[in-house]
Parts: sequence; C-alpha cells; structure tokens
Amino acid sequence: MWEKVRVVWQIPELRRKIGLTMGLLAIYRLGFQIPLPIIDPEKVQALNSQSGGLTDVLQQVAVFSASQLTQVTIFGLGIMPYISASIIFQLLGSVYPPLEKLQKEGQAGQKKINEYTRYATVLICLLQSWMYVNAFIVKMDLVDAAYLNPTTGALPFGWKVVAVLTMTAGTVFLMWIGEQIDEFGIGNGISLLIMAGILARMPGAGFDLLQQVSLELGGGGTKLGVEDLLLLAAMFIAVVVGVVYITLGQRRIPMQSAKHIRGRRVVGGTRQYLPLKVNQAGVMPIIFASSLLMLPTLVISQLAAINWGEGFWRKFFDITNDMFARGSYFYVLLYVVLIYFFCFFWTAITFNPKDVSENLKNYGSFIPGYRPGKRTADYLEKVMARITYVGAGFLALVAIIPMLISGSLGVSFMVASFYGGTGLLIAVSVAFDLVQKIDSHLVMRNHTGLLDKS
Repeated sequence: MWEKVRVVWQIPELRRKIGLTMGLLAIYRLGFQIPLPIIDPEKVQALNSQSGGLTDVLQQVAVFSASQLTQVTIFGLGIMPYISASIIFQLLGSVYPPLEKLQKEGQAGQKKINEYTRYATVLICLLQSWMYVNAFIVKMDLVDAAYLNPTTGALPFGWKVVAVLTMTAGTVFLMWIGEQIDEFGIGNGISLLIMAGILARMPGAGFDLLQQVSLELGGGGTKLGVEDLLLLAAMFIAVVVGVVYITLGQRRIPMQSAKHIRGRRVVGGTRQYLPLKVNQAGVMPIIFASSLLMLPTLVISQLAAINWGEGFWRKFFDITNDMFARGSYFYVLLYVVLIYFFCFFWTAITFNPKDVSENLKNYGSFIPGYRPGKRTADYLEKVMARITYVGAGFLALVAIIPMLISGSLGVSFMVASFYGGTGLLIAVSVAFDLVQKIDSHLVMRNHTGLLDKS
C-alpha cells in the first residue's frame, strides 16, 4: 500500500490535482474561523456549551450541509443552499417537461441546468440567511452590543443586510471552490466539502469520548469502562464494514447482445451484466427523513416550553414532546417509515425501467427470457423493488444505530453519530469515489490501482 501511495505522488499531474484539492479544502476550513462582524464571540461560545432545542437541530443540519450553523461564521450556511437547489432541479427534471428535455441533451443541457442551479442557489441563500439572522442570531441575542441601536436595542436593518450579503457571498465562494475541485482537482468538489466538514467534527467527538472514559473495568458512575471502549471500537469497525459492503453491493442482471454481421466478421453476441445498486438512493432518504422530522420536533419542543397551566394542553404537549423526543419508540418508528418511503420515492425518480429497457433495445441487447420492451421494463421494475426493500432496511438500520448506542451506552450523540447516519454514509461514499478517481489515473499510466490486490 505504501508503495502505491508513493507512486501516486510521483505522477506530476496527479500530485498537482491532489495538492490543489487539499489547498482548497484548507481554505474552506479556514473560513469557519472568521465570524460575522456583528457577532459577540463570547455569546456564541456560551451558546455552544448548551444543548437541546434549536442548538441540537442546527447541529443535525450541519452534518449533511458542510456548515457550522452554531458558530455563526462567514461560511455559516455552508453549501446547504446549493444542495437544496440541486435537489429541487433533480425533482423538477422528472415532472417538468422542458427541464426533462434539457437533461436528455447531454453535456450542453447539463451545463444549462448547472447555470440555473447557481441562480437558484443565490436566491435560496438570500432567503435562508435572512431567516437565519432574524430567527437565530437576533433571537438568541448573539449580536455585539456595539452594533445595536442604543434607543430601541434592536439590530439596524443595514447591519442585517450586511450579514445576509456576507453569508451569501460565503456560500457562493464555497460553490466556486467545489467547481474548481471538479475541474482542476480530483474527486467531486461538493461531496469533498461535505466530507471535510464531517471529518472536522471527529477531534471534538474524540475529546468528548475521552472525557467519559474511565480506565477501570466497569467504569465508575456515569463513566465508560475499558470494556465499553473496546465494544465501541468493535462496533465502529463492524458498521464501517457493513456500510462498505452494502454501498458496493450490486444485483447483476445477465444481458446478451445480438450478433451482427459486418463484412466477413460476426460482432456482438457477448454476455454482459447490467449492475443495479442495492443502495440506489444513496444517502438522500436519510437526509429527507431527518429534515422532515426536524420541523415538528422543534415546533413541539417550543410549544411544550410554554406555560399552559395544568389543563388539557399541558398534558397534550407533554405527551407529544415525549413522543417526538429523539430516541423514543414513536420517533424511531416514524424515522424508519419515512426512510422506506423516501428510498422508494428517490429510486423511482432516479431509475426509470422503461428508459433502461429502451436503451437496451436500441443498442441491440436483451435480457435472456424476456422480450425487449414492456416485459423487460416490468422485470427490471420488479427486481429494483426487491433490492430497494433491502437497501431501505440497511439505511434504516444505519440511521438508528447512533440512537441505540447513545441510549444504551450513555455516550453523547455527537460521538454516536460517527457510528451511522448521514455522516458515515457520506464519508464512505465520497472516499470510494475519490479512490476510484485516483485509480483511473493510475491505470491509465499502467500502474495498479490502490484497491487492486495484484
């Protein structure tokens, strides 16, 4: 392995791409140390030391948006607006005919869609940053007293505009960094930014874990013992192996290409495979399910904090707040149901059996035992439904593992989140994509790939 790594750094083009990518990622992380000019750092630090309510929700959002919403920096929104715009256009592509036509125009159509996505990103960023400034920064009293109106004690409209434009410019700059990595670096730029944000949380999670560990067997009081630490290490390895196995898992459907006679030669007639990924939807179902559950959880927790007296509404909101508490039976059950729903929903959008069947027919290929056309499409739809059911079960298991670990062993949710959920899936997927990109450069120069055993 070390010999292969040495070979990677000996190729000038590959070394230049990796160096540029690492430099841009370093700039991305450096921006999270620059706070907004209107912020009081001491108030932000005091807020981050608290837990519960809006702070926990913002920390959950930060996992899959490459942001640190509780730090209130110039990159505070991360690339969340760009991700939202990309998802919107991907969904519209399956229901809006002009956009669907653009998707089928190849590289030229995709370039036009990317342009529309950038414009939508700016609009979404302006809206989200305005809501963020008013609903979080102002409401949580994080503004430095020097910027407040001495008469009314409110933040002037001009400084709100400055904060909104600063955060919008930060998100647009991150979008530009991602595009530069795509064009001149190596790997998918936006995905690498998300993974860098996830990995940057590991030192803090490790420090929290060390504070809960006792070097005695059985621990002491609320402390974790040595056997608990070994159990956590074994579980982490097992979860990572399982995520890798399912992420790379495929259902290979045999295909046969028709024979053609060209001159005196017979071409075609080869046997190939159509790979269908077990986890076709990727990490999107967990993102959708988490986002959908955040809103009612936050609203109900705020309503439960109101003094309703001792009547019906007091009991109603207490019961509802317990039901939507993270880790409760109802919350986990609803989480799993939403993951299954969005898994089938996203797979139906991204995988069209009819289009695949038509493409096979146009290229002169067929699945043995099934007529080209409708029968092939029906067969592909049936197979995809079966493997999607397995993939959804895997996603649901990975999503609830952090809650199980946090509840059973008593570790903080920040530490437990590295044992599953969105962060682990994104990190593994991006890591494999990066290795495949590096392997393509190595194989092109007659070297063995990083994962090649030969």
